[in-house]
Amino acid sequence: MTLLEVKDLRIEFPSRRGTMVAVDKVNLHVNPGEVLGVVGESGAGKSTIGNAVIGLLEPPGRMAAGEVYLQGERIDNLSDNAKRKLRGKRIGMIFQDPLTSLDPLQTIEKQLVETILLHLDLNENEAQQRAVDLLRQVGIPDPDHRVKQYPHQFSGGMRQRVVIALALCAEPEVIIADEPTTALDVSIQAQILELIKKLCIEKNVGMMIITHDMGVIADVTDRVAVMYRGNLVEEGPTAKILGDPDHPYTQSLISAVPRPDKRLDRFPLVEYIESAGDAKKSLDVANHWLGQARDFGDHYTGPLIHVENLYMRFLTKNSMFKSKREYFDAVKDANFEINSGEIFGLVGESGSGKSTIARMISGLYTPAEGSIYFAGTDLTQITTEKKRDYFRRQMQMIFQDPFSSLNPRKKVLDIVAEPIRFHGLASSRAETETIVRDLLDHVGLGDKAALKYPHEFSGGQRQRISIARALATRPRFLICDEPTSALDVSIQAQILNLLKDLQAELGLTMLFISHDLPVIRQMCDKVGVMRHGQLLEVADTEQLFENPQHEYSQHLLELMPKLSNVKAA
Repeated sequence: MTLLEVKDLRIEFPSRRGTMVAVDKVNLHVNPGEVLGVVGESGAGKSTIGNAVIGLLEPPGRMAAGEVYLQGERIDNLSDNAKRKLRGKRIGMIFQDPLTSLDPLQTIEKQLVETILLHLDLNENEAQQRAVDLLRQVGIPDPDHRVKQYPHQFSGGMRQRVVIALALCAEPEVIIADEPTTALDVSIQAQILELIKKLCIEKNVGMMIITHDMGVIADVTDRVAVMYRGNLVEEGPTAKILGDPDHPYTQSLISAVPRPDKRLDRFPLVEYIESAGDAKKSLDVANHWLGQARDFGDHYTGPLIHVENLYMRFLTKNSMFKSKREYFDAVKDANFEINSGEIFGLVGESGSGKSTIARMISGLYTPAEGSIYFAGTDLTQITTEKKRDYFRRQMQMIFQDPFSSLNPRKKVLDIVAEPIRFHGLASSRAETETIVRDLLDHVGLGDKAALKYPHEFSGGQRQRISIARALATRPRFLICDEPTSALDVSIQAQILNLLKDLQAELGLTMLFISHDLPVIRQMCDKVGVMRHGQLLEVADTEQLFENPQHEYSQHLLELMPKLSNVKAA
C-alpha cells in the first residue's frame, strides 16, 4: 500500500489583486522505506505541498482542490484537532530554519521530553533517556551534557540536528524534510543524509525531501519530482531524472549545478527561466565611478591580507576569580596570506572558526592574540576611529542571509547610499542617488529597484542589493560569508557569475567562506581547510582537490557529492 498519496492538489492564495495559484494539479506518492525528492526554484510550490500535507498552510492559502491520503486514510479533511494529533505522531516535519522550530527559552531536553511524552507511552525518566539517545543518534557529541543546554548554545548545524531529533522522537510513519541540510557543511550533511537513509530502511519510514541541492537528491533519494511554477513537470527514478531528463527545465536546472570534478570559467545558467540571463552590464572601469578614486594612497607590493598567529577565545564560564574562568578557543594559531586580486576560500565544518576569522579581519571581533596585516598595516594596533574608518572603507562584507542584513524599514536607495554618505564619497544628494541607481543597474537589478523595500525582492535579488551596498565604498577587499548557501542553484549561478565578473573588472581581493566544496572549486584560487579552530592545510585550489595532503581534507573531499548520475554539462 502507498504510504502517502497526494491527488490533483491545487493550492490558491486569494488577494485583492486576484487569486494566485501556487500549486496546480499535482500528483505525488511516497512508498514505505522510500525517499522522494521534490526539487525546483523558489516559488515553484515545493514547500507549499509539504505544508498542505500536514495542514500548515499559511492563511489566506487554501486547498482549492485535491486529496491527501496517509496509508489509504484521507487526512486533508480532518478537523484541526485531529490534524494536530497527526503531526509529530504519524507525520514528522523538519523545517529549513531550526530557530523557528525551537523555543529559545527552553532547554533541548525539555522540548524533546515534552514531545516524547505527548506521543509515546513513556514515563519521565524513559523520555529523558530517549532524548539523550536521539541526540546521540543524530551525531551530537556529549549528549548527556548538551541536552541540558539551550538552542543559542548550539551552532547552526547542531541546531538542525536537534530539529531532526524532534522529528524522529515519536517514530513517525512519514517525514517531510524542507531543506534539511541547507545550512550544514559537507561532513555534517553526509552524516544527516546517512541517518535519513538508515532510518527509512530500518524503520520503513517514507520521506519527502524538499530541496534545491542536487547533491542531496543524488545521494539520498529513490525518486525525484521536479516542480516549476506550481506544476509538476517531470517525475521518475533519480538516476533517470539526473542522468537523462526529458523536460527542458530539468535539463537546464541540472546543468547549473556547480561541477565538483573540474573548474569552469563561468557557471552555466538555467536558460529555461526567462529572467535567468546575465543581467549585469559589462563595465568600462576606466570611465566608471567604481573604477575611479580607488588609489588608497599606499603602494604596498606584498600580500593584501597577512594573518599571523591569530587566536580568538570566547568566555564560556565567568568568575570573579581569574583562575576559575573557562574559555573556548574558536581560532588557534591561524596563519595565511591573500594576495591582491586573489580569491581565498575557507572551508570546514560548522564551528570550525571560518566566520570567526572573517569577523576578526573585518574588525567585528578583537583577536585574543596575533596580528592581521592589511596592505602592510597591522589592524590590531590601530587606536583611532578615524584610521579604523579608513580601513573599513577598503573592506566590506556580504553575509549569508541578505534579508537580516538589510534594514526592512528603509528603501533600497537609502540602504545602498548609507556607506557613500558615511564615508563622504559624493558631493551632493543628487550625485549619491545617481551612483546608487548606477550600482543597482550594474548588479542586474535596474535603477527602478532604488524605490522599493527589501521585502519586495526575492532572496537572489536581495543578495544583489547586498553586493551593491558592499561595492558602494569602492572597496579593495570583499569578505563573502556563505553568500549563496540559501539560494536556488540557478540564482546561485547568477550571483557567483556576478562576483566573478566584479572581481575580474575591479581587481577585487576576496575571502570566500563556504561549506559547498564544488562552489569553492569554481570560485577560489587558494583554499584553507579548517577544523576545530585550526587551519590544517592551505593550497592552490586545483592542488587541494586533486591531491589533498591532510587526512581531514581527504575526508571532506570523499564526502563531497559526486553527482555521478548527472550528465556532464
